[in-house]
Amino acid sequence: MRKLEEVLKDWEAVIGLEIHAELTTLNTKMFCGCKLEFGADPNTHTCPVCLGLPGALPVPNKAAIESIVLAGLATNCDIEKHSMFYRKNYMYPDMAKNFQTTQGPVAFCMRGHLDLDVDGPAAKERGDIAGLKPGETCENVTVTDSGYTAHVGITRIHMEEDAGKMIHVGGDEGRIAGATHSLVDYNRAGTPLIELVTEPDLRTPEEARLFMQKLRQIYLAIGISDCSMEEGSMRCDGNVSLRRRGSTKLGVKTELKNMNSFKNLHDGLAYEICRQAEVLEEGGQIYQETRHWDPTMKHTIVMRVKETADDYRLFPEPDLAPYDLSDEFIEGVRAKLPELPDQKATRFADEFGLSAYDARHLVDHRATADFFEACMEVAGKDAAKLAKPVANLAINDVTAWLNASEDADLAQSPLTPARAVELVKLLAEDAISSKQAKQVFSAIMDEDKDPSVIVEERGMKQVSDTGAIEAVVDAIIAANPDEVARYKEGNTKVIGFFVGQCMKEMRGQGNPKIINQLLAKKLAE
Repeated sequence: MRKLEEVLKDWEAVIGLEIHAELTTLNTKMFCGCKLEFGADPNTHTCPVCLGLPGALPVPNKAAIESIVLAGLATNCDIEKHSMFYRKNYMYPDMAKNFQTTQGPVAFCMRGHLDLDVDGPAAKERGDIAGLKPGETCENVTVTDSGYTAHVGITRIHMEEDAGKMIHVGGDEGRIAGATHSLVDYNRAGTPLIELVTEPDLRTPEEARLFMQKLRQIYLAIGISDCSMEEGSMRCDGNVSLRRRGSTKLGVKTELKNMNSFKNLHDGLAYEICRQAEVLEEGGQIYQETRHWDPTMKHTIVMRVKETADDYRLFPEPDLAPYDLSDEFIEGVRAKLPELPDQKATRFADEFGLSAYDARHLVDHRATADFFEACMEVAGKDAAKLAKPVANLAINDVTAWLNASEDADLAQSPLTPARAVELVKLLAEDAISSKQAKQVFSAIMDEDKDPSVIVEERGMKQVSDTGAIEAVVDAIIAANPDEVARYKEGNTKVIGFFVGQCMKEMRGQGNPKIINQLLAKKLAE
């Protein structure tokens, strides 16, 4: 099977996402008063309504309606004042009432969009814009200095209720294949769930991953869900088809079901693109079907032939009246909108002089964005001067530390904003080198000490006295005439040898910037 980069030279992938998010910050289910609680004993949060017992009538959760309107406003959607719920035929045992209450053709939120900033390695998957200059456009893409911006349409965000949880017993890795029997936990059935459906505007697995990451940032910022992909409160279905470069006709799509991590979403789509290309190039046919991504085997598996809308047999929910949202209600929700990640990134760039790249990556995690802002408050009048090094610390070291552990909590860690500012000041003042700064960062996390104490205890403070360094440089040059000759003959890489000797002589405490400057000057004489 060919690699993704090779396939995308000949084929264009057309990708659309369906992203589900449970409204976990609410207290009760969508149409009843049952408590929302992850990890509770099975079937302890159920009632006649969420079990669909005869005569039980649903009562809508007003807070859930507010949450979906908030999500729509945060993603540039039009809020439909008039909409209604439908019954969707559901033949699986994890929904006891045999239908799912969901919205029909008109949802609460319609016709939105998000703009994705794609840069670095992520931008390389998009090979069709290689010849464009910054500011030039191609379809929904505008090229930037560091990559490109992709405008991705949102068809709708609709409200529905989640199904229960199936537990397959006896099979491999809890999968239905090979299981001897299945258990059902209905605690989750009836949980308020919003589903965002994109337009087929995505063209690479990286764009799909970035879109889901950005949506997660937004949902966390507005506080409607914990977006825990490990616990299943946020998950994604990816639809993908291929067409030859230059063609406008859509191919037959397959759906990858329930991607529960950003990596799985990217890798599953990448595999499926390569698989479809191989089938088509060998004269085969792609079938519309639902497939499962197996991250262990690293391939997709057919689950079922895809249903059509007719199979769901939608009809208006007779037990729920249509919704008419007032302007007052919508504006009341709009007033609750907090500062969104894109707005925060723009403010960081404007207030602290950060590059768009740094500002954008700071807000990738709410923890790093909040931490940076707290550091700027501590820095006070030095905020503008220290913004760049603090941003580097947050984007690189802090993010790596957060990613290393699922339980990492920056707010409770030894790295306080005051310590972070002290650390970057030591670096800015050339008291320590960048390599030493990383060592000090690790020591702060391990030993819970102030940076200055760590530097003092370990004798790490750099010598920046030009006179002292010059004496060492002169001695090293005098002791190595052969290396000096090689340098003068044009082998400038030899300067690395001299730097190493100087640092060794000064026990690693010499300021490498000053050492390099003095060596370059004296070797050129």
